Amino acid sequence: MLTFRNINILYCCLLVLLIGLHIGIGIPVFVYPLLLFSYSLLVFRGCVNISSGFFLPVICSATTDKKEIAISFDDGPAVNYTSQILQVLSAEKIKAAFFCIGSRIKGNEKLLKQVYDDGHIIGNHSFSHHFWFDMFSSGKMLKDMQLMDEAMQSVTGQKPKLFRPPYGVTNPNLKKAIMKGNYIPVGWSVRSLDTVVKDEKKLFEKIIAGLKPGAIFLFHDTSETTLKVLPGFIQEVKKQGYHIVPLDKLLHLTPYA
Repeated sequence: MLTFRNINILYCCLLVLLIGLHIGIGIPVFVYPLLLFSYSLLVFRGCVNISSGFFLPVICSATTDKKEIAISFDDGPAVNYTSQILQVLSAEKIKAAFFCIGSRIKGNEKLLKQVYDDGHIIGNHSFSHHFWFDMFSSGKMLKDMQLMDEAMQSVTGQKPKLFRPPYGVTNPNLKKAIMKGNYIPVGWSVRSLDTVVKDEKKLFEKIIAGLKPGAIFLFHDTSETTLKVLPGFIQEVKKQGYHIVPLDKLLHLTPYA
């Protein structure tokens, strides 16, 4: 398996080999920048590919033959669309997972409480969702995550165990923060890209194409397009014989500490 540890071991061995060859037969010096470049590409790929498990194992789907899936929403609570999405889910009797941003809870306490009272799971999606979150030290990351915990606890009385990294980026610092905070990292297997894809038909076709047993779908409750597509998506899922189940049931996890 391609992991950060394995890559470091491999490239250290390659570097030692190249140094030996350089001393022995005088290989060109441009080989060293090429080695560094290829190493950087692999590390970058590991950072942005959440399902790769490059830095740490992240749960991105369930291993099952049952036609069961889970749906999740990031970046709320959002005044514009969260409540409307909750109405759609309630009408269809579906439980979802909401990975919320702590800084958005203030002023939206009633909305977050509604998410919880309706029986949906609430996960940690950081407090700040800062653009440079992945550049934070592990200590600063952990503090940010704990601020989200505190904001959620003040409203629901529950401390989330499930954590979804902002932008889906992982690195060694995040691994340390997750381990210190005793979080369970959860990703996705189907990324809707609903913050980018505004064409309803294209979005619908994209997400339906990812339908398979154990899939975890990533949406955003900040997206109007998702609100419009969601009812049709649910009906198509049912038409194909699938069941949308709570994320904790699909993954056999306890969502709160």
